[in-house]
Amino acid sequence: MKTVHAVETFLAAEAGNHTARNLTITLFLVFVAVTLGITIWASRQTKTATDFYAGGRSFTGFQNGMAIGGDYMSAASFLGIAGIIALYGYDGFLYSIGFLVAWLVALLLVAELLRNSGRYTMADVLAFRMRQRPVRTAAAVSTITVSIFYLLAQMVGAGALVALLLGIRPGTTFLGMDADTAKVATIIMVGALMIIYVTVGGMKGTTYVQIVKAFLLMGGALLMTILVLAKFNFNLSELLGQAAAASGKGSAFLEPGLRYGVEVAGNSTQTFYNKVDLLSLGIALVLGTAGLPHILIRFYTVPTAKAARKSVLWAIGIIGTFYLLTLALGFGAAALVGSQAITAQDKAGNTAAPQLAEALGIDFFGGELGGAALLAIIAAVAFATILAVVAGLTLASSSSLAHDFYANVLKKGEASERQEVRVARISALAIGAVSIALSIFAQNLNVAFLVALAFAVAASGNLPAILYSLFWRRFNTSGAVWAIYGGLLSAVLLVFFSPVVSGAATSMFPDHDWQWFPLSNPGILSIPFGFLCGWIGTVISKEHDEDKYAELEVRALTGSGAH
Repeated sequence: MKTVHAVETFLAAEAGNHTARNLTITLFLVFVAVTLGITIWASRQTKTATDFYAGGRSFTGFQNGMAIGGDYMSAASFLGIAGIIALYGYDGFLYSIGFLVAWLVALLLVAELLRNSGRYTMADVLAFRMRQRPVRTAAAVSTITVSIFYLLAQMVGAGALVALLLGIRPGTTFLGMDADTAKVATIIMVGALMIIYVTVGGMKGTTYVQIVKAFLLMGGALLMTILVLAKFNFNLSELLGQAAAASGKGSAFLEPGLRYGVEVAGNSTQTFYNKVDLLSLGIALVLGTAGLPHILIRFYTVPTAKAARKSVLWAIGIIGTFYLLTLALGFGAAALVGSQAITAQDKAGNTAAPQLAEALGIDFFGGELGGAALLAIIAAVAFATILAVVAGLTLASSSSLAHDFYANVLKKGEASERQEVRVARISALAIGAVSIALSIFAQNLNVAFLVALAFAVAASGNLPAILYSLFWRRFNTSGAVWAIYGGLLSAVLLVFFSPVVSGAATSMFPDHDWQWFPLSNPGILSIPFGFLCGWIGTVISKEHDEDKYAELEVRALTGSGAH
């Protein structure tokens, strides 16, 4: 009888896996077909550079708020944060708080002023009262670097997700591919799709894809949250208690210090580094949003400054609600899936949310087949999340390369709109290829952690230049170039020589060791260094244009003459 029962269980599991694969592939193809349809429709509406870069400035505050939410609630939010909370409890929620608080900085300091001052890219503001070529070159380099860091997170999330959906684990195969090859194939597929979205649809197509994705993600997260709470009779104390018990870490799971700021007995130096690393991460998360290129260009898609403010307020509401839901997703995964099952599938925990969906489906929707169905739905939503975000990132970086570097540096402002848009499309192809290649080496890293690195780079290179440009009358070309390159290079170099890249079991290159910088996030040093470089570069130069700053100030405050 035991043998018969075991066979029945095995067959049910196989049927569930087969159903999950079929449903996931079907839903994924449906989403791709719908979004490609939107992209093709948008391509027919894209006739000018304004259409390609800024969607014709035709979106309402609500539409742009949804699109910002779709752009911001990335694989890091859905997969990474849920995973890091599931594995580390209290400490994982730091990401949710940091990502949300960062919006206040963006709203109060840059959203309206940036929208009024620029046309298509961040460099339009930075170069307004300075020499065009050096500033735009620096801004293009920074935009591409930040975007590629962020793209890595999305690609890694895609690879981990597909491995779960297709039941691919170390030692197993699918369509003749082993686990690693299947992940690489997924990364290439996602990269190809994002290139199509950008090159064909431009900003209009990308924005509508992001709006659709935001609705899907909020709906999926809300459904899972309700099911998790229902499982524990809407008793948060019971949920947290079960999560702590299942984590194997007891009460420490619900207290700070499990992952960040860890106190190491007998090693005061390492304890100090751990606490500084926590502070560094917090600074990067809070300041990073205001320097993210793919978020900044979203402010140019609305017709007025009032709509820009409205879009940020809508975005805060949507994003804030979502990050509250990640609490239930993370602790629900810890309680119902368990850390061992999560890390067995993906060491970084990136598959915790889909695994939770499968567990909830089994409990609420009729066993293995129900689990397979809910897993397929949530996985399709996660795919939508990844595709929408990578499209936005690729658009930001290709736009900067075409508009800032090609049109204004190489062609000195004499390129036609048609030439500019063609270069942007070619740039999207090149940036996509680079992102695909780098993502293959980053598959062991948590995607929320990878995004935190992108935030640190953005806050180090872009934010000092933006704030100085908008608020410091004395700021000049030398200061802008020093701020961008100083902050950018310091952040990238510190990351390269940190445990993120080498010297640890979870590094990108675990078999090599060239790390000497002890912190995993460089923000606490690279961000102040970026501001310092901007100040030094400014005071050593005699360049100063009082009239041009006055014109920028009027434009930033009123929007007069901006577009």
